[in-house]
Amino acid sequence: MGRIIDTDGRAVTLRINRPKRRSRLKTKYYLQLVGLSALWGASFLMIRVASPLLGPNVLAELRIALATLTLAVLMRLMRHQWPVQHWRELALLGLLSVACPFMLFAWAALRLPAGYSALLNSTAVLFGILSSAVLKDDRLTLRKLLGCACGLVGVSLIVSLGPIEPSPMIILAALACVGASACYGCSTPLMKRALGRMEPLQMAAGIHLLALIMMFPAAAWSLPQARFTPAALAAVLVMGVLTSGIAYWLHLRIMVHVSAAAATSPQFLIPVFGVSWGHLFLGEPLGAGIYTGGALVLLASALVTGFNPWQKTLDAVVTKP
Repeated sequence: MGRIIDTDGRAVTLRINRPKRRSRLKTKYYLQLVGLSALWGASFLMIRVASPLLGPNVLAELRIALATLTLAVLMRLMRHQWPVQHWRELALLGLLSVACPFMLFAWAALRLPAGYSALLNSTAVLFGILSSAVLKDDRLTLRKLLGCACGLVGVSLIVSLGPIEPSPMIILAALACVGASACYGCSTPLMKRALGRMEPLQMAAGIHLLALIMMFPAAAWSLPQARFTPAALAAVLVMGVLTSGIAYWLHLRIMVHVSAAAATSPQFLIPVFGVSWGHLFLGEPLGAGIYTGGALVLLASALVTGFNPWQKTLDAVVTKP
C-alpha cells in the first residue's frame, strides 16, 4: 500500500501487487510423510510373508478388518459420527484405494520380491498426475510427460533386468502391481476433493468399512485354503493396525494441508524402504535392473510432481540482495 498526492491536492491510495510466495511443504508434514513411507515400505515385506500362507483374498480381508476396527475405536473415542450420507463416494474410494490395491499387491507377492512391489508402487505418482489433469485439478506439461516416459522405461527395466528371471507370471504380477498403483493414483485427487466434505477420520473409517464388505465374498471363498500361522497373523496385525488403519488416517490428515501432488510424495521413499527391508530381512537379491529401473522410476516421480529438494536453497540465492 502507498499514498501519493494527485494534481488536485487529494491523497490517493495505491495498491502494490507483490509476487506471491511459492507455497512449500512444511517441515512437520514432510517428516510425517517420511515416517509414512517407512511404514508403507515395511508393509510390502509383511505382505510377502503373509500372502503365501493366508492367500491374497484372506490377507486383504483380515488387513481391512483390523484397520476398520482400529478406526472404529478411534471414532468412538473422538465422538465422530459415521458419514452415512456419503456412502456412494466412500464406496468408490474404498474400491480404488483399499480393496483393489490390497488384493492385487497380495496376489503379486506370491511371485514378486517385496522390493519389486515397492518399486512398482512408485508409478502411483504417474497415475495421480494423469488423473489430476483429467479432473482439471492440474496441468499436464512436457516435464510431466517426460516423467511418465521415464516411469514406463523404469518399470520395464525392473521387470526384465532384475535378479529373477522374467516369465509370463512374473510379468502378470508386475502388471498387477501397476494396476494397484493406478488405483492409488486415481483415488488421490478424489480423496482430496472428498476431504472438503468429511473429516479425515470419518472418511478413513467409512472407506475401510465399505472395502471390508466388498472383499468379504472373495475372502469367504478362499478361507478353507488359508493357513493361520503365528508369523502370518503377526504380519497382518501390524499391517491392519498401523500401515492400513492409523497410517491411512494420518495420511488423510496431512492431505488436508497439502496438494494432491504433495500427498503422493511418500512414493518417493517407499521403494527405498521396501527394497531395504526386503534385502535385510528376507535376503532378497539386488540386481542391476533394481538400481537402474528404480532410479528412473524415482526420477519420473520427481519430474511429474516438480519435487526439488534444493528449491529453497536456489530461491535464497536468487532473492539474495
